[in-house]
Amino acid sequence: MAERAALEELVRLQGERVRGLKQQKASAEQVRPRRQGRGQSKAEEDRAGVVCTEIEEEVAKLLKLKAQLGPDEGKQKFVLKTPKGTRDYSPRQMAVREKVFEVIISCFKRHGAEVIDTPVFELKETLTGKYGEDSKLIYDLKDQGGELLSLRYDLTVPFARYLAMNKLTNIKRYHIAKVYRRDNPAMTRGRYREFYQCDFDIAGQFDPMIPDAECLKIMCEILSSLQIGDFLVKVNDRRILDGMFAICGVPDSKFRTICSSVDKLDKVSWEEVKNEMVGEKGLAPEVADHIGDYVQQHGGVSLVKQLLQDPKLSQNKQALEGLGDLKLLFEYLTLFGIADKALEEKVRTTETQVLVASAQKKLLEERLKLVSELWDAGIKAELLYKKNPKLLNQLQYCEETGIPLVAIIGEQELKDGVIKLRSVASREEVDIRREDLVEEIKRRTNQPICIC
Repeated sequence: MAERAALEELVRLQGERVRGLKQQKASAEQVRPRRQGRGQSKAEEDRAGVVCTEIEEEVAKLLKLKAQLGPDEGKQKFVLKTPKGTRDYSPRQMAVREKVFEVIISCFKRHGAEVIDTPVFELKETLTGKYGEDSKLIYDLKDQGGELLSLRYDLTVPFARYLAMNKLTNIKRYHIAKVYRRDNPAMTRGRYREFYQCDFDIAGQFDPMIPDAECLKIMCEILSSLQIGDFLVKVNDRRILDGMFAICGVPDSKFRTICSSVDKLDKVSWEEVKNEMVGEKGLAPEVADHIGDYVQQHGGVSLVKQLLQDPKLSQNKQALEGLGDLKLLFEYLTLFGIADKALEEKVRTTETQVLVASAQKKLLEERLKLVSELWDAGIKAELLYKKNPKLLNQLQYCEETGIPLVAIIGEQELKDGVIKLRSVASREEVDIRREDLVEEIKRRTNQPICIC
């Protein structure tokens, strides 16, 4: 109320000033001498112009003050609600949150972590340029006394600032706090403008992958303790991604922006990601397709081993270093007892033994013929219901559903009278005579062989 009263007084005083100036102008026009047969002198015209300009400036100030004052409080109508992208939490919800935090913090402390806290806002220059395309999502605050400030976007950059300010080279710390993002909220999908982040970092110089393995161990301990059900932890190394971009032909200037697109694969389809790369970011379609061949693959240590044998990727120094470290990481995770429990052991919902696939287009008829032969021989077989499915998609389907074998038909195989039989687990391929295919599938899947 006191602030409004002060503002109302400023409006009153400014109104009096405007009225005074207008009265002065009117009086001057009434008494100003006119030269017989002539208009105003140049000096008189200049003075009149100055007065008009001054009146316009003071009127603008008055209107600005009135805008700040707003309508009379007694006439205001508004809806009580939380700001867009935020929400309240009931006592019941807070009780659940506190129990979750208790589990998390207990695990952090069990692993010897210290806790820190940092301001909810930082100097704008500290945050600017640290988030790439997402920098536009930072909340800037109004200037309050000479410092340009912004709400923290995450807990990582403030942690880096904390380390640099305090000249720390080694610390194992955790930090649970709210962060703010000027994003388009999707409340039903858990995307808010204000939300908690839970950070655990081991900062310092250490032998490769030992701290990384402990971080993953901590994550699995927490998720298991919270009893949320089955979960999948995804790991990556930026060097692999950069090396992949390089061999695929992505220009250096587009690395970061294309990386931003790839990050969306958890939320949208590959086709949508590709359209963004090509349509919005100007990447050549063939380069995007090459990227797709890599980023659509999934797996654990077996995929790492496969990529280490990739003729192009293995020739890139960055990628080779990243893959080597990931291989080491999986060795440590195995010792911790958390490696490949879900990337490798799938719960199968079907008993399909083999997927009939094609390596080129226009081979639907050949696939239909072969799958029919296998069905007639008692083999449990499937094929994708598309005329020209990509081989990568067919192989991916086998990995996702746990189908152990793929019978691949290609133009060359048809000419040679063979079928290429691929083991999904080992990715080994051998050419089998078509007439021997049924026996080989039964042998590999331990199905009894009928001797006639």
